[in-house]
Amino acid sequence: MKILDIRALRGPNYWSNYRKKLIVMKLDLEEMEESPTNKIPGFLDRLKKTLPSLQTHRCSKDNEGGFFERVEEGTWMGHVVEHIALEIQTLAGMEVGFGRTRGTGTKGVYNVVFSYMEEKVGKYAAKASVDIAEAVIKGNDYDLENDIKQMRQIRERERFGPSTGSIVDEAVARDIPYIRLNSQSLVQLGYGKNQVRFRATMTDRTSSIAVDLAGNKDETKKILQDAAIPVAKGSCISSESEIEEAIENIGFPLVFKPLDGNHGKGASINVKTLEEAKAAFLHAKQYSRSIIVEKFITGYDFRVLVINHRFIAAALREPAHVKGDGKSTIQQLIDKENKDPRRGYGHENVLTEITVDRETHDQLAKSNYTLETVLKKDELCYLKGTANLSTGGTSTDVTDIMHPTNIFICERISRVIGLDICGIDIMAKNLSEPLEITGGVVLEVNAAPGFRMHLAPAKGLPRNVAAPVLDMLYPPGKSCRIPIIAITGTNGKTTTTRLIAHIVKNNGYRVGFTTSDGIYVQNSMLTKGDTTGPLSAEFILKDPTVEFAVLETARGGILRSGLGFGRCDVAVVTNIQEDHMGLGDIHTLKDMASVKGVVASSVKRDGYAVLNADNEYCVGLSKIVDCNVAYFSLEENSPVVREHCRKGGIAAIYENGFITIKKGDWKFRVGKVTTIPLTFGGRVTFMISNVLAATLASYVYGFTIEDIKSSLESFIPSATQTPGRMNIFDFKEHKVLIDFAHNPDGFRGIKEFLSTVDSSFKIGIITGTGDRRDEDIREMGKISAEMFDHIIIRQDKFLRGREAQEIVDLLVEGIKQSDPNKSYEYIPKEIEALKHALDMAKPGSFITALSDVIDNAITVVQSYLDKERGL
Repeated sequence: MKILDIRALRGPNYWSNYRKKLIVMKLDLEEMEESPTNKIPGFLDRLKKTLPSLQTHRCSKDNEGGFFERVEEGTWMGHVVEHIALEIQTLAGMEVGFGRTRGTGTKGVYNVVFSYMEEKVGKYAAKASVDIAEAVIKGNDYDLENDIKQMRQIRERERFGPSTGSIVDEAVARDIPYIRLNSQSLVQLGYGKNQVRFRATMTDRTSSIAVDLAGNKDETKKILQDAAIPVAKGSCISSESEIEEAIENIGFPLVFKPLDGNHGKGASINVKTLEEAKAAFLHAKQYSRSIIVEKFITGYDFRVLVINHRFIAAALREPAHVKGDGKSTIQQLIDKENKDPRRGYGHENVLTEITVDRETHDQLAKSNYTLETVLKKDELCYLKGTANLSTGGTSTDVTDIMHPTNIFICERISRVIGLDICGIDIMAKNLSEPLEITGGVVLEVNAAPGFRMHLAPAKGLPRNVAAPVLDMLYPPGKSCRIPIIAITGTNGKTTTTRLIAHIVKNNGYRVGFTTSDGIYVQNSMLTKGDTTGPLSAEFILKDPTVEFAVLETARGGILRSGLGFGRCDVAVVTNIQEDHMGLGDIHTLKDMASVKGVVASSVKRDGYAVLNADNEYCVGLSKIVDCNVAYFSLEENSPVVREHCRKGGIAAIYENGFITIKKGDWKFRVGKVTTIPLTFGGRVTFMISNVLAATLASYVYGFTIEDIKSSLESFIPSATQTPGRMNIFDFKEHKVLIDFAHNPDGFRGIKEFLSTVDSSFKIGIITGTGDRRDEDIREMGKISAEMFDHIIIRQDKFLRGREAQEIVDLLVEGIKQSDPNKSYEYIPKEIEALKHALDMAKPGSFITALSDVIDNAITVVQSYLDKERGL
């Protein structure tokens, strides 16, 4: 078997609108296409031995063991690979369950689709599943444990930490969208101007001064002391010569810790001798230039969490430890403790595995123990100096027994330091009595405190501490989203997008929009190129200045990565025609409708899918959407519109020369097409269709007819406003039209317009695109012969898998099918072809240049026009 391609989908997609994280692996079974599982001797037994846990897979049988039944009956290897990929992820601690395998239309080649939790793990699982299947086929041994280990390690590197993950999970539960802004913990919640950002448990509301204060333990202690908050006696030193003076002033036992350390790194507790003090100083010095020396306070280590200056949770923390049984060594006890199913690698479980390091040996040495020491029965032996969960510590929830006085102290501390999310470390006998009674003290204050000990304590109630963070960031009444109108279809997407963006801007919004020309905010192009994919959509949604997004959404991006947004307010499907057929395993118009339907299906329930009533495949999408539907049509008496409006629906129609909104039995005329510049006096039918789509989308969103009308009348088509969309240049004795038409349907639209043009000689410059079917390229040649008196064939910049001559031959075949005597010539270079056409133009000539790359054409023609005008 051979893997042809592996893609990761990250949003609503062709395979599922709800399962946004999918791997799509294109797999060529090669000779295995002729060998279903029931024809491979011993395959089932070997598969059961390699992955016995596949017994839980129900498959289509819908009973446990159903997948093994399918294997026994006979199924293809792509299906087996799908189930292996799902199972090995589950074994690595990432439970996933959705998968499907479908043919691509090419014999032996399948799309194996399965869900993932971490993208890199999903891609690893794709490759490993094929290797495992091949090993089982051949009867070879396979090191499955190594794959599981590798996937766990990748997951720990890639996934959110417990704190970040809990906030993201809570956001998802509240239907708040998020975007990961880097490979670590920087996350954006919400879109555009309504976004907020956080990193771990620091938010964009967190004061930088407060973070600096919390990071400087000596300064924190002084501020707290000045505020009459109990703290441990201590001082800050930076050289070994100051140790003895610190001991004399504070007295044993002592605690040494880095001034700006975290996670307990470099800390030593219960230091009782000068030698231990010097060693502790040097250990802390590895992490900070200045060292805090404090009185070691006996008692228990507590962490209190305050969010938005309100007490949220409290936990008792214990350092990693083992309890003796009178016969096992400390190392044996550690090994036994690490077998606790609650302990795992990194943050994968409630508890972290205990590792043996320098700190462990130092702790044991204080009791004259080694790893080979046998502890007495029930004797506790602490292995770390601090109680951090990341080093194997445990936590017990004590939220409900926190004394009101202590709550007041902690909430006051959060305001004194100024932290919106504040972790307070307290040493005391308990928290159920006031600190002044127990003699407890505040050890330090933490910015970005970890949530794990509260989310999943070893004992006591887990606390949803992420919820108050979201309450703070998005209080009632604050929106997390911005309006989104998404536009898809075969032709007319960019013009419709630009027109809608113009209407939105005229209604007072700062609009961000994506097109096949580039990304824009208001009228400023920020990125040039075809920007109709998910990354471009995300670019707009990440921009904090954008108030409204209008997103052109093309087929390629949907198939490659899915949508760049979870849902939209309005979706427009301009039309579904034969273009890009045969690419991405899309072979029929029904397949293409399924791709475009991803956008329509992403509309929120009370939003609108705006569909072309004159296109049967667009109309068919009304059956799959879970939202309101509105239709637009060039036909006043369209049966689809008539039936829709009979039921009280909304539509936009072209009737009696007017753009009209129809709502039930009522009609509201928006404007006469002759007053709308984009329609070229009503002569360009496909532009009227684009106007209808944009008008209807704007109306169902909520803009008034008056505002829409004024915007339609002020939108002037030009090479600047609508590059490559019916750009007409008026020379003294002839005219030039440049248009983006690059498929048969686009050519037909130009043909219809040219039929209204009074010209003595019509010259056409055409090219074919390599990623179209032979019949599509021939059809473009045929249509060209029907609308031009003379044809210049040029070579496209991007051949996309074909030879230039092959494309030219297909175009010529089409031309000759229409008119064997039609005049044509071949000039490969675009600029030379344009110059040749301009030079041969006669008075009254009309030159039309059609291409899906129009920048050069506009520049050349504009230079000729400037020259004629003496500019």
